[in-house]
Amino acid sequence: MKNVITIGLPSKGRLKDKAISFFEENGLKILQSDKERNYFATIENKPNLKIIYLHAKEIIQRLGDGTLDLGISGLDLFNESEKNLRDKIIIKNKLNFGKANLVVAVPDDWIDVQTIADLEEVSFDIRSKRNTRLRVATKYPNLTNDFLFSKGVTQYKLIPSLGATETYPFIGSSEIITDITSTGKTLVDNNLRVLKDGQILNSTACLFIAKKKIVKIDKFLKELYDNKKFN
Repeated sequence: MKNVITIGLPSKGRLKDKAISFFEENGLKILQSDKERNYFATIENKPNLKIIYLHAKEIIQRLGDGTLDLGISGLDLFNESEKNLRDKIIIKNKLNFGKANLVVAVPDDWIDVQTIADLEEVSFDIRSKRNTRLRVATKYPNLTNDFLFSKGVTQYKLIPSLGATETYPFIGSSEIITDITSTGKTLVDNNLRVLKDGQILNSTACLFIAKKKIVKIDKFLKELYDNKKFN
């Protein structure tokens, strides 16, 4: 339908719960389906609004191709995306939830490695002694590459992580990791430590808009931002 506004919300976890609460606090009550695995919802008294639950990363993709009009996802996932995708999306507002840091973490027993400069020394040492590069496990290759290069670290290779990145140094798949963390507890529990200058990105949940849909949803956005909670 031409006038329907399609909104992407995270499909699971705390980000989903916080996004639903955020909408409801601003007068948009989400009506959930009784079906456990239903990925669609509506908003009470707003027949022109349609909710689709998607993986937070896919929300960025669908905003970029115009399938979604607006959505809530993480700044980390937006910044990790390719530039041509980011150019098609507007960050309308940073929201007060979903806060986390993308960091460089090393094993606790690397007592001589406290900063990125120390890490650069280690990477050259590994290269000279083993003829291999320092392996960095990550789900964020673009942000990790940009950060390490900006700090002058070059002797490394990225290891794509499919999950539980914290385990990689201890199963022999990498030496160090970069990962997103909200409290740091999971890193500590897995005998990892964040470098003193190892923060890559301070992330938060954001309200994103598909750039080519801005005219279509302009009236809706004005209604939202008349409610001061959105500001």
